[in-house]
Amino acid sequence: MRAKITYFLLAAVLVVYFVLVGSRGVLLIEQGTAVTVPFGIAVLVLPFIGAWFLWHTTRFARRAGRLARLLEAEGGLPVDELERTPSGRIDRASADAVFARRQAETEENPDDWRSWFRLAVAYHDARDTPRARKAMQHAITLHAASTRKT
Repeated sequence: MRAKITYFLLAAVLVVYFVLVGSRGVLLIEQGTAVTVPFGIAVLVLPFIGAWFLWHTTRFARRAGRLARLLEAEGGLPVDELERTPSGRIDRASADAVFARRQAETEENPDDWRSWFRLAVAYHDARDTPRARKAMQHAITLHAASTRKT
């Protein structure tokens, strides 16, 4: 719950920032000089890029959360079996061992969104965020395809 509150607070701050930057872009355009008009247009592009990124990230998080709730209802969420250091960090060797099992499970069932979800969690535990995100996106895609078939 704390992560959701933090996310929404940061998203609200970003939206306020987008409005402020956009208003500065409009002011630059209103100046009407050869230098300020192109610069104002360039400044106006930034909030649109930021809003697109925020929307894309929020959509990804909502879809991943939906899959987590479905998997939890089925009793298929991965159990936290990772060893931790005294400071609470995940032990790298433990994460690698769990990752190897999850990867083998995914190779056996390449069309199962559940195995891809668990692989994404294993990638995240192994601190490989880009691959975790790609695996989760693949799980989302597989789930969407499976719901369209039924």
